[in-house]
Amino acid sequence: MSNSGQTCSAWTRLLVPADQYEEAVAIAVKAAEKYVPGDPAAPGARLGPVVSAKQRDRVRGFIETAVREGARVAAGGADAPEGLDSGFDVKATILADVSPEMTVAQEEIFGPVLSILGYRDEEHALEIANGTSYGLAGGVWAADNETAAAFARRMDTGQVDINGGRFNPLAPFGGYKGSGVGRELGRHGLEEFLQTKSLQF
Repeated sequence: MSNSGQTCSAWTRLLVPADQYEEAVAIAVKAAEKYVPGDPAAPGARLGPVVSAKQRDRVRGFIETAVREGARVAAGGADAPEGLDSGFDVKATILADVSPEMTVAQEEIFGPVLSILGYRDEEHALEIANGTSYGLAGGVWAADNETAAAFARRMDTGQVDINGGRFNPLAPFGGYKGSGVGRELGRHGLEEFLQTKSLQF
């Protein structure tokens, strides 16, 4: 929900074990309810508008498509927030019953929308995680850092936060697959600005 979801590395999918699915949905709904849309300077408002009417309509369109494809709106939705009919506002939205092939599970939304997907086991989770044409950023939570890191190494993702790890501006930043090539930040980012010359004898 940070920056109204308009951050390139914003996570848009939450993968949870099937046996904890409804518990995760309830927690996400409770969290989303704290993101009250409105003027960021207004008391109580915590979710500002998206950048334009075009983007507002695009994000709301993703929510509507998700519902047509079988997703359940657990919080928020495609309607304008109450009292904000003319702005570029989108409700903080939680979509449940999302399956990996749905549009919202395959596209970059750039809006305050979270899709929740259930998985059977670790291999199924990896299949879902890697089953998109994108791979910029993700996160892994596990009982210990070693288990999480082992899973993260198998993800086709350029940046993976482990157990809530924070963004590190000294680490290289960039994606896999359709999320681009090359890296910013850190030593790798500096090397993007260098020209290498190779002399053969």
